Amino acid sequence: MNVVQIEKDKTKNIKNGDKMKIGNVEINGFACLAPMAGVTDRAFRELCVDFGAAYVVGEMVSSKGLTYNNDKTKELLELSEKEHPAAIQLFGNEPDVMAEAAKIAMEYGPDIIDINMGCPAPKIAMNGMGSALMKTPELCGEIVAAVKNAVSVPVTVKIRKGWDKNSVNAAEVAVVCESAGADAIAVHGRTREQQYMPSADWDIIREVKRTVSIPVIGNGDVTSAELAARMMEQTGCDLVMIGRGALGNPWIFREISMLIGHDRPSMPISNAERISVLLKHISKLCEYKGEKTGMKEARKHAAWYFKGVPGAASLRKKAVELDTFDDLIELCKLVEV
Repeated sequence: MNVVQIEKDKTKNIKNGDKMKIGNVEINGFACLAPMAGVTDRAFRELCVDFGAAYVVGEMVSSKGLTYNNDKTKELLELSEKEHPAAIQLFGNEPDVMAEAAKIAMEYGPDIIDINMGCPAPKIAMNGMGSALMKTPELCGEIVAAVKNAVSVPVTVKIRKGWDKNSVNAAEVAVVCESAGADAIAVHGRTREQQYMPSADWDIIREVKRTVSIPVIGNGDVTSAELAARMMEQTGCDLVMIGRGALGNPWIFREISMLIGHDRPSMPISNAERISVLLKHISKLCEYKGEKTGMKEARKHAAWYFKGVPGAASLRKKAVELDTFDDLIELCKLVEV
């Protein structure tokens, strides 16, 4: 039996009701929402759950910021009853500080604590955090062990393929993290050097899956239900993680559920539903953050939602000038439904 057939059988088992678990947390579905700074806030997470996201991860939170009692950092930790199971993701490079931050994060009721070992942003990686941790696998293990000993919930890790083309070590880091107590590993199929281009390497996800016994979550270039199904078949990953593919497109989780769970595609979304979802999203954003802040953040979301609709270029240009929710309502009236 070849690898693809094995993975098809695995997907079939999932369809038949075998649900994956991260530690003792049951994941009821096939796709989860990736952590994205400035995007995966409470409003967006709740919306993705409404559309079938099986699990969500919040924006990354500075471990030092938490231990220094930074109010802005703590705002990122708020979880609602509607979005479970949910993880709080921490970043840092000091095991003891990460452990202390994890204890503080537990006050907000996460189901899982996730450790960021994949962020490629210069301000993170150039300070020895995020994806830079992959250059020192031993430190990765120390951080996982410290956090694991500090909390009572499962601990997961998000990594990349490696630091650069000369240090592709995702499988090695995954083994170290598993040995230190990690309950699952999410793998993005690019090195830090590659950032988000070119295409993600799904073979590295499959390699990690073959190397460890804990669940593996595949991440990278999944922008449709068909690609989600293909990733599961090709890599054997236990769950697909959606990042940029969900921007302006939260119904991707519904489409994945329909295709993988029911063997049929969902109906294409209409422009009327697209606008309805956009307004619901931004209404929640303004409710949680206030209209002034909410509408500033709404500009990028509106531009993503308008992608593909008639007159998208003009709509996106106007979206950057939004100041009030009423402005958005008027702009949406220009969309052909």
